[in-house]
Amino acid sequence: MEQWKNRVAVVTGASSGIGAAIAKDLVKAGMVTIALARRVQKAEELKKELPENLRHNFHAMKCDVSKEEEIIDTFAKIDSQFNGIDVLINNAGVARNTKLIKHDNSVPVREVMDTNVLGLVFCTREAYKSMEKHGRNSHVVHINSLLGHHIIFSTQMPSFNMYPASKFAVTAITEIHRQEFIRSKHHIKVTSVSPGLVRSEMTQRDGIDLTSLMPSLEAEDISQSILYVLGTPPHVQVHELTIKPFGEMF
Repeated sequence: MEQWKNRVAVVTGASSGIGAAIAKDLVKAGMVTIALARRVQKAEELKKELPENLRHNFHAMKCDVSKEEEIIDTFAKIDSQFNGIDVLINNAGVARNTKLIKHDNSVPVREVMDTNVLGLVFCTREAYKSMEKHGRNSHVVHINSLLGHHIIFSTQMPSFNMYPASKFAVTAITEIHRQEFIRSKHHIKVTSVSPGLVRSEMTQRDGIDLTSLMPSLEAEDISQSILYVLGTPPHVQVHELTIKPFGEMF
């Protein structure tokens, strides 16, 4: 991680869970870290969990990645205030309780796609503007899911409905970004990180604690994998990293 000391990282969905763990670990690794969240006050509270001598490198900003204009304004502000963006962690994601065949599902379906797919695409687009302008080695990481590669069905679990579809899209988008970054002639890596079940707010769904049904990971397991991916030398690009808890049956 020495190559990223004092460089700028942006983490979306950073108020809790995986995003919060990543933001804190990036600060500890020496990066200036901007934690984006809809619940900005909750993200701001993470600063208290950092060593006092590092807190000045943690900055919370409000940004709802389902809203394109907010993304544009926020990323322009970050580029201006922090002299560019070097690392983007697209972590923000939502899951909604519905079924694809349900008659009145338009709101939850759009929420999932607007956040998990379009939000990721627009955040990457705006970060790329900064990366292109400053011309430094950069890295984009998409937090994907095992459900972006395999559709899992179990009568014990609530319907995942649009969530796997959104994550399958992330799998395809990662390869498209890889090719576009190569053609851009800028040294920008992209990595998809696909965890299995992670203990978080999202796994407490519909009155069911999914982590009680199967082995699970902790948010810190994922944040440590991000440090590994970012720490690879310039000639190495980890395209897909899959992380399963021991005992995972799928």
